[in-house]
Amino acid sequence: MPMKLIAIFLLLSGFFAAGSLAARAQVAPAGYGRTFSVTAGGMVSGFQPDYAGGGIAETSPNRLYGMGTYVDIRFTHWFQIEAEGRWLRYNQLANINESNYLIGPRLPIQKLHFWRATPYAKALIGLGKMNFEYNYATGQFTDIAYGGGLDVKINRRLSVRAIDFEYQQWPKWINDEQLFPYGVSVGVGYKIF
Repeated sequence: MPMKLIAIFLLLSGFFAAGSLAARAQVAPAGYGRTFSVTAGGMVSGFQPDYAGGGIAETSPNRLYGMGTYVDIRFTHWFQIEAEGRWLRYNQLANINESNYLIGPRLPIQKLHFWRATPYAKALIGLGKMNFEYNYATGQFTDIAYGGGLDVKINRRLSVRAIDFEYQQWPKWINDEQLFPYGVSVGVGYKIF
């Protein structure tokens, strides 16, 4: 009789162990769940172009305003890429305007995640285009951007880019000078998948 009780005990223990493993398998832990996603959005920006004319890098009396678009691709919890395009065409001083086409890593700062907001840092590289005063010339230059911001999730698909700050460096501008435009953007994003 004791052998039968031991066999029943082992059988029931096996069922409970299998049941607990199956229950754990129903939901993937947060660190292992599906993380790939693509979010596309639009933004409006205000920038100090760091150029007022005359071929000299200097603070402009006019801020440039414009529109842009961005795409955030999330591969894993920590590995993300951001690509953005920005066209600063409004409030020009003597037809001076800038455009940026940038891509690079984006790092969400998960430790500071609060409410439905996630701060992030980014470092992008790409192309900066400039139209010089009175349409005299145009140029394309290497553009490196350092920045960060705050995304607020509204629902499963919609998010608001509450603020995005960028400090740009155009290291090889004209006459080996550097240009340092900076500005802020706000926008809305939609998670495609």
